[in-house]
Amino acid sequence: MTTAWISDYSGRCRHSSIGLFLCVLMLAWSQAAFTDGPVEIPGVQADGAEAWLVTFGPGQIYWERFGHNAIWLREPAAGLDHTFNFGYFDFEQEDFFLRFMRGRMLYFSVAQPAIREFEFYSGDGRSIRAQKLNLSQVQYLRLRDYLLNDIRPENRDYRYDYYLNNCSTRIRDALDLAFDGTLSSSTEAVPASLNFRDQTRRLTQMQFWYYLGLEVGLGLPVDREVTRWDEMFIPMVVADEISALSIEASETAVPLISVDTMIFAGTLPEPGTEPSSVWHRYLLLGLLVTGLAWLSGRFMPPVWLAGLCQAWVLISATIGMVLAVLWLMTDHEVTRPNANLLLFNPLFLLALIPVSRRAGVVVLMAGLVVAYGLLLFPGYQYNLDVLALVTPVNLAVATYLYRLR
Repeated sequence: MTTAWISDYSGRCRHSSIGLFLCVLMLAWSQAAFTDGPVEIPGVQADGAEAWLVTFGPGQIYWERFGHNAIWLREPAAGLDHTFNFGYFDFEQEDFFLRFMRGRMLYFSVAQPAIREFEFYSGDGRSIRAQKLNLSQVQYLRLRDYLLNDIRPENRDYRYDYYLNNCSTRIRDALDLAFDGTLSSSTEAVPASLNFRDQTRRLTQMQFWYYLGLEVGLGLPVDREVTRWDEMFIPMVVADEISALSIEASETAVPLISVDTMIFAGTLPEPGTEPSSVWHRYLLLGLLVTGLAWLSGRFMPPVWLAGLCQAWVLISATIGMVLAVLWLMTDHEVTRPNANLLLFNPLFLLALIPVSRRAGVVVLMAGLVVAYGLLLFPGYQYNLDVLALVTPVNLAVATYLYRLR
């Protein structure tokens, strides 16, 4: 009865989402790494009722760069061999794009046969790490009942926040519930190895434009100091942290994990443990854009170079307006305050009006100076990559407009 209800429910969820439909198509195209039936782990004997933390490594596509995780319940007597995860959304939900823009996205939890999920990730070349939770019967039942209740249609939706309430933090909270608060008590006062900004940078820096877009849009809140508990918005951090913890029982330390194994070794390169310095590639882009604009101006009528400078002012002001809207009119807390408004200031538009052109140039130059000055303050917003890109362009545009008669 339990299996029938979960299978029917998860099927409805898949058909309701375009993204999940694409996943099903990819499953059909991929070479299956498993056979039909229950998933068997080599060297691990199923013991009746058990729970596993499953962590999927990062993928190649930008939205896959942060990895994913799920809780896998295996209880044949109840018809359970399903993964429970919290990473689904529905394009058909009411006001989907308005919610997305305003930072009010609704995600939901899903249970589906483990074989189906493992086939998808292995077919995509992503690693699958499984860790058996060392739970008592009471703890297992508590976790199972919580997960089964959470996927019910009336309970499944939750307000998504990328750093504070995402698919990984939901798994973290479920594990903390199962282990009687051991996870939170052991990590809430421990400083994180990397803050939100650094974790985001290290996992996305191989995507040139995606990384740059995040660096432009993310403001000061992602640079604050966080705890190890907060850092578990990354699935791989949850896996590493829970493998290192234990519970004191009868004067002995009992580890939270009894088995830690790789079901599938991924074929994709692993991200670095810390973000690399990549500002130079954006400086080269800024210099290239500036150089090409100057070179084209040597062979084109004077109005050509003026048009390029005016186009850059319009682009910068438009980006600044978007940043201002994100800051003032949405629930995207990680976008406010944002020092990049100094580099993409809507007041740059003054430079397009003859009588206020030099005032616009002053605003542009002052923004650069203040942005560089803010880098000297410890704990302030990291935006060196954005600065490296816009500095040569802004200097060239400011010089041209200032001299323009």
